[in-house]
Amino acid sequence: MYEPNVTGDWQECDEHAGLRVRVHGLEPAEPPRGRDDAAEGLTYFRFRVTVENRATEHVGIHLEDGQIDIRIGPDGESAFLDWRNSQFIEGFDVYPLRRVTAVAYAAGADACLSQVDIQIVLKVDDEWTDRYLWSGGIGLHSEGPEAGTPSAAARESLACQVSNFLRGEEAGPGAA
Repeated sequence: MYEPNVTGDWQECDEHAGLRVRVHGLEPAEPPRGRDDAAEGLTYFRFRVTVENRATEHVGIHLEDGQIDIRIGPDGESAFLDWRNSQFIEGFDVYPLRRVTAVAYAAGADACLSQVDIQIVLKVDDEWTDRYLWSGGIGLHSEGPEAGTPSAAARESLACQVSNFLRGEEAGPGAA
């Protein structure tokens, strides 16, 4: 079974030994150059995509708007990707023990942002990688009335369910 990554997790690229990628820094944020008119009434958020080269040779990385797919809410509706305000990776050579990061701005309905799925496909030296998926959400770490108690929405979120599943797998079969 294919399991999504939780935002912040590193994903090794099977096709390119030593190359890994992660989606992290998912948070509400206003874009630096102003809101796009197409996002009127939507809530902006930002995330980062970092590629790290742990191999012995440099690789050329390309990541632009057509290689990122963002789905929000329980029905997986498409989020608006603000390509004008986002900073992509366009043909950058990443040398060994170096990283490169793209910063993307997107927008969606506020009620749907507790569940955000981000799918990435990289172009590495003119070859496409597999598609990798990260699940997370905005407001997952909000606290309830008692300090340290997650809210009901956070307990029921997809990222929380994925985390619980993975913890159960680490404990071994039959663990509850």
